[in-house]
Amino acid sequence: MIFSLVSLHTTMTVAGVVSLYLELDMKFFGLIFLTCLVVACSGAKKVVNKTERSTSGTNEIDTTATTTTKVIKMTDSLYVPDSDADIEIVNKPLIKSSGESTRDSIANKAVEEKIEEPILEHDTILYYPEAFNHDSWDDVLEKYVSTDGNVDYSGLKKSRGVLLKYIELLANNTPNNDWTKEDKLAYWINAYNALTIDLILRNYPIKSIKDIKDPWKQRHWKLGKKWYNLDEIEHQILRKMDEPRIHFAIVCASDSCPKLQNDAFTASNLEQQLTKATEEFLSDKSKNDLSDNPIKLSKIFKWFSKDFNQNTNLIDFLNKYSEETVYHSTKIRYMDYNWDLNE
Repeated sequence: MIFSLVSLHTTMTVAGVVSLYLELDMKFFGLIFLTCLVVACSGAKKVVNKTERSTSGTNEIDTTATTTTKVIKMTDSLYVPDSDADIEIVNKPLIKSSGESTRDSIANKAVEEKIEEPILEHDTILYYPEAFNHDSWDDVLEKYVSTDGNVDYSGLKKSRGVLLKYIELLANNTPNNDWTKEDKLAYWINAYNALTIDLILRNYPIKSIKDIKDPWKQRHWKLGKKWYNLDEIEHQILRKMDEPRIHFAIVCASDSCPKLQNDAFTASNLEQQLTKATEEFLSDKSKNDLSDNPIKLSKIFKWFSKDFNQNTNLIDFLNKYSEETVYHSTKIRYMDYNWDLNE
C-alpha cells in the first residue's frame, strides 16, 4: 500500500515535472517560432525591395521609411510578450544595394549627377561666302590706281597679263540665278571697269577714250557663252538692276567720270562702297557744285535722269548723299564734260 502510494506520488511528481517541462518547452519553442517568423518577414521584405530596385539599374540610399519591422524586446528571461502593445515598432531606412561597395555607389552617383553650366548669351553673326572672288582685281587696282582715281596705264600695260587673268576668271564664272543681287552688281561693276581699262590698254597710248572708234560698241570680251561690249553691260544689265548709284561706280576712263576706286567692289561691302562713291562724286567741286544757285551738276544726271527719278526724285537723291541742302525750287545747270584720259 505504501509502495503504491509512493509510486502514485512518484508518478504524479514525474507527471507534474513533465507537464511543467512541456509547458516551458512550448513557451520556449513558441518564442523561437515567433522570432523566426519576424526575421523571415523582415528578410522577405528586404529581398522584395532589393529585387524591385535591382530592376531599375541604380543604387541609392532611401532616406524615407521603407519598411516597418517589429522588433521584440527580448531579455535574458526569454520573456515573450502577450500582446502587440509590448512590441516596439521601429521605422528605419532600408539600404538598397546591388552588391557594390559604398565607395563605388558614391562614385556612380557622382558620375550620374549633371553639373549645369551657365548659358552664355552672345550675338551670332553669319557669314556667307561670296559667289565670286575679286581679289586678283583688287590687287591690280591697289597697285596701279591712285587714291584720286588716276590710272598708271603705262605701268599696267607692261603687266597686262594680270588683268587678262582676272578677265579670264570673269569669263569662266558668270552670274546665275543662285547669285544674290549684291553678287551680281559687284560682278558687273568690276567687269565693266576691268574691260574699260583693257580697252584703253589695247589702244594705248591715247589722250581720250573717244580717240577709239565706237569705244562702247566693241565686242572684245566673251563672258560665258556670249560676247559683250561696254554699252550692253551698262544699259542692258546694270541699269536694269534698279540701283542708280552704279553711275558713280563704273568709269569711262575720263577726268569728268567718277573716280575709279582703288579697291574691288564686293557683295559684302557693296552698300558702303556705293554710298562712298556717290558721296565722293557729289563732294568733288570739279564735277558737281551744290553750294550755289543754280547748282552745277555733272551731265551724268542729265543723261540718266530717268534712273534718278525712278523711285525718288533728283533733289531728294542729292540731299541724301550731299552735305549741302538743295531745294526743289533750285535751278540746275550742267557742267561741261572733260573726256581727257584719267591718268
